[in-house]
Amino acid sequence: MSLNSVASAERIHIGFFGLRNAGKSSVVNAVTGQSLALVSDVKGTTTDPVKKAMELLPLGPVVIIDTPGIDDKGELGMMRVKRAKQVLNYADIAVLIVDASKGMSNEDRELLSFIESKKLPYVIAYNKSDLLESIPDETDKEIYVSAVNGLNIERLKNKIAEAAKSEKNEKRVVADLIKSGDTVVLVTPIDESAPKGRLILPQQQTIRDILDAHAAAVVTRETELAQTLDLLKNPPALVITDSQAFGAVSKIVPPHIPLTSFSILFARYKGNLNILANGAMELDFLKDGDKVLISEGCTHHRQCNDIGTVKLPGWIKKHSGKELVFEFTSGGEFPEELSGYALIVHCGGCMLNEREMQYRLRQAADAGVPITNYGMAIAYMNGILKRSLEPLGI
Repeated sequence: MSLNSVASAERIHIGFFGLRNAGKSSVVNAVTGQSLALVSDVKGTTTDPVKKAMELLPLGPVVIIDTPGIDDKGELGMMRVKRAKQVLNYADIAVLIVDASKGMSNEDRELLSFIESKKLPYVIAYNKSDLLESIPDETDKEIYVSAVNGLNIERLKNKIAEAAKSEKNEKRVVADLIKSGDTVVLVTPIDESAPKGRLILPQQQTIRDILDAHAAAVVTRETELAQTLDLLKNPPALVITDSQAFGAVSKIVPPHIPLTSFSILFARYKGNLNILANGAMELDFLKDGDKVLISEGCTHHRQCNDIGTVKLPGWIKKHSGKELVFEFTSGGEFPEELSGYALIVHCGGCMLNEREMQYRLRQAADAGVPITNYGMAIAYMNGILKRSLEPLGI
């Protein structure tokens, strides 16, 4: 896999923040070596977060995010400030750009305090240092740079890389559950909602992780699963299925063969397995009139039999026997106010980085709303949640 093919959710997300005209966009362009962000002397040129997936040495695959000025004014300006602050919910590293010729303002200090409250690693870059008569002493988290003449831009990259080391995630999707020489069967339904000519991201990542473990990946549809198992000389070490086929697959795979789903594996990969497993049990306690939020981390064209908007609501209604109200969000949309929901059912989160997924979990916990995901919910409704968690040591 080349660096350019790394999924956005697996890249380090670097957010650049600061006041208007502190030179955020100029520093972004200097760091990336590209005209990534629009630069102007007019305050508020950056009106929305600008994202770019790229390779940045010495880090490798990253997502660079240039944000609007945190001191924007007016009704529209407040919306921009809100969007800038939302980036802190999924950024892995924050770079605070301060105008060195003016020094750190009270607004800069407030923003720094907000960054620290998010428990984010950060670097403070004092831009426009070419205007200073001398460069002050720096702390470990500070650096004086100039986007105009390139002063200390390489050092800034190295500081960002050092901050990234503390955030490096060594977790695996499935490789730590299998051993070299094992065979893993992946069940991938192909229906009207499947993308033409390709596999979806969780399937791709799981296959790659299996191959990295020096194991064999056998991919089949649920309609050919029984025949595939019969053709194998030895039973597979694990069967992984798409959530929507859980019920049918569990009837085909013998009890002695470990079975789980892509969605459950990604719940573990994002570090939230127990929370989502407990949330699935709340399906038994739904009442007439309860609101259920179904949230997806990606945006895609809805099909007539879409799992999120059609299949899941139908299965949940049938399981609970209640008249429920369903609401739906996708992509970067996630309600700030969650207290009105009885349950949140989230997708596997393959398109969200771990920090964004953890933020959504914290929001749900703060609101006292149970949250689960597609795989957990479907396994629970099929009576096989316990079985599907056993391969993960739960």
